[in-house]
Amino acid sequence: MGYAQLVIGPAGSGKSTYCSSLYKHCETVGRQIHIVNLDPAAENFDYPLAMDIRELVCLEDVMEELGLGPNGGLIYCMEHLEENLDDWLTEELDNYMDDDYLVFDCPGQIELFSHVPVLKNFVEHLKRKNFNVCAVYLLDSQFITDVTKFISGCMASLSAMVQLELPHVNILSKMDLVTNKRDIENYLNPEPDTLLRELNQRMAPQFGKLNKSLIELVDQYSMVSFIPLDLRKERSIQYILSQIDNCIQYGEDADVKIKDFDPEEDD
Repeated sequence: MGYAQLVIGPAGSGKSTYCSSLYKHCETVGRQIHIVNLDPAAENFDYPLAMDIRELVCLEDVMEELGLGPNGGLIYCMEHLEENLDDWLTEELDNYMDDDYLVFDCPGQIELFSHVPVLKNFVEHLKRKNFNVCAVYLLDSQFITDVTKFISGCMASLSAMVQLELPHVNILSKMDLVTNKRDIENYLNPEPDTLLRELNQRMAPQFGKLNKSLIELVDQYSMVSFIPLDLRKERSIQYILSQIDNCIQYGEDADVKIKDFDPEEDD
């Protein structure tokens, strides 16, 4: 059985930076992972690629030959990948053995993991190849500046969860760039009454029932929660990796580490 992370999230949310930091962390601790680029528009990487979609199709070539714009060209590239799941992808996956751990760095176009079926079909193919897969959804912590953006981020993540039907780990990225972390911490363990009050203050009165339903969805059903990622702290990425490993049953004999909220810096 193989193991895989599907790294998704809006453009600029830090997916490639996360993959780079994850690779360096695993290299430091003597663990092997393989990074796969699924972004046909990507250019520069500071880690070795195990597979690269640009060997199959390149966005620049598609735009030039078909006269498509960036978004239309990217959708074309991903649909071309979907058409080649049984050929190109299967051939690439055959190079890896049981217990290999793959990390797929995906494009940032939100439609790919909200309603276009390409990634869902990609995931189903991985499952047929006996991979346990976890979706890792990244959201830029600097985006979470008020309750409306927090709820928007939750709903975008929930949309991906419903579409992909995978175990899901949500990450607030770029915590090392946040100047006032207390504002973010309010959304890591949010109080529903406080969220509803703030939401009602920002929205027109006719949205009161909708606001209440949204807060209940986030709170009562525990559908969406976020883990902060601070790349300056080795224990931060170590904790996140342990949560993902637990989701896909990697290293079942190992204990999952307890979350550490100690604000002190690493030695």
